[in-house]
Amino acid sequence: MDFPSDISPLYVASGFCVGLLVGLTGVGGGSLMTPVLILLFGVAPGAAVGTDLLYACVTKTGGVLVHGLNRTVDWPVVRRLCLGSLPASVLTLLMLYYLDMDSAAGNTLFVVALGVALMFTALALVFRRRFTAFYMERIGILPERLLFRLTVVVGIALGVLVSISSVGAGALGATALILLYPELPASKITGSDIAHAVPLTLVAGIGHLMLGTIDLMLLVALLLGSLPGIVLGSALVMKIPERILRLTLAAVLALVAVRLLGSVMP
Repeated sequence: MDFPSDISPLYVASGFCVGLLVGLTGVGGGSLMTPVLILLFGVAPGAAVGTDLLYACVTKTGGVLVHGLNRTVDWPVVRRLCLGSLPASVLTLLMLYYLDMDSAAGNTLFVVALGVALMFTALALVFRRRFTAFYMERIGILPERLLFRLTVVVGIALGVLVSISSVGAGALGATALILLYPELPASKITGSDIAHAVPLTLVAGIGHLMLGTIDLMLLVALLLGSLPGIVLGSALVMKIPERILRLTLAAVLALVAVRLLGSVMP
């Protein structure tokens, strides 16, 4: 096997474009990379999800190191999320093991889960501030015991969703943390969300690796493009209005969700 020749320039270019958007918007790569692999390159849904999980784990590890050094991670919150998400991910992967993922039903499961997750992500990007204001006005800050339980429940939901679709640990996770912990600074919301995503995507990614749904050459190609893309996007983020980026990305995600869900409709 000739390692360099096995890496497609198109995959590297796609990784760069997705990395650029991740750096600009902060939205997780799963919301962008998995649909690109399925719709543009015809990668099997299971392989796209599994490969993207390890891709997300690697790309977000650097972010965790930076946030950890800057003390912008609330580790107790991360532990609460992991209490729910990691066992939920393992159980979900066991379910996928007993399901024939190469069958029509298996592919449909991946596509429907991805489409639904993308639609919720788009809604979170558009209505996060309004929903947060409504939530704070009606509910406000929760008692500590209830807060603990709800955080674990959110972790369970994210564990299932991420393991099936590779989407959810970004915009959806951050939105949930904003609602549950409104007193946390925005930097700690982002840092905690990324810190939780790393062990979750690692566990889910290893599970998919054991299931044989990961293309390692594809993973390397995506990383080669995405890492410089994330650096460039992070450098340009202050030059483009945040509202324009957020609404444009939400529109794209909604269109992709409709396209994915439409592809499995009878």
